[in-house]
Amino acid sequence: MLALPTHYIAGLNVLVRSFAAGVDPVELEGGPFTAARFVDAARRLGIPERLVALVPAQLATLLDDRNALTELRRFQAVLVGGQATPATLAAQAADAGVRLVRSYGSSETSGGCVYDGRPVGGATVRVEDGEVWLGGPSLAEGYLGDPGLTAERFVMHGGARWFRTADGGSLRDGMLTVTGRRDDVLISGGVKVALAEIERVLREQPGLQDAVVVAAPDPRWGETPVAFTAGYADTQAAIAAVGAELGAAARPARLVHLDALPELPSGKPDRRALAELARG
Repeated sequence: MLALPTHYIAGLNVLVRSFAAGVDPVELEGGPFTAARFVDAARRLGIPERLVALVPAQLATLLDDRNALTELRRFQAVLVGGQATPATLAAQAADAGVRLVRSYGSSETSGGCVYDGRPVGGATVRVEDGEVWLGGPSLAEGYLGDPGLTAERFVMHGGARWFRTADGGSLRDGMLTVTGRRDDVLISGGVKVALAEIERVLREQPGLQDAVVVAAPDPRWGETPVAFTAGYADTQAAIAAVGAELGAAARPARLVHLDALPELPSGKPDRRALAELARG
């Protein structure tokens, strides 16, 4: 099933996989992603070997819809990526009988090349000074018209070519754990705070699986985290949970409830739009 835009690498890969498998992909019809359109497309698949790639926000939408969940359980695998999948969302999917496969990669690696923490195909992984590096035959040649950035991000090491992802992570017994963007850090009162870690804690709280955290200027602390959600939760309890696990500097100054989070065409949260709201 094609549930992602084809001008993004994850959607393009659905077409490539379909071509390799010798089948025609079934596309969602009628506009933006909804549970009802997913159900309609699933019923048009007509084959037992069902595969679909989703982003976490799409997965959450389907898990909350009874008819969509019934169809989702019939898929051989549900590949989820594009951003970190909250542990609570993954657990909810597993409890519901959904066969989830977590994907990690980027456009520079021709899409997901690490599944459930393990490299697939000819992909290779290493972690250097806390940064995830990816290697293998699927790497891009570089950035068009930008030799400086190409030289910075694509490097030779140990006789092999690697892509420096700028993601933080660890590698233990061949299993990769990604902790978030190394450059996605604010400094509040002189203390470095990783926005991805705040999101992780918030998304583990009831009703906050969609939480997104951005940095906002603060006259006293320099920067401070601001969280957004379209869900409903005990705001004070959620903020207190962040402080208890990550320290006072990580506590969101605000937890803002919106009718809907702004999204990019890929289905990912529009962090730039949210940052503008946080500054407003």
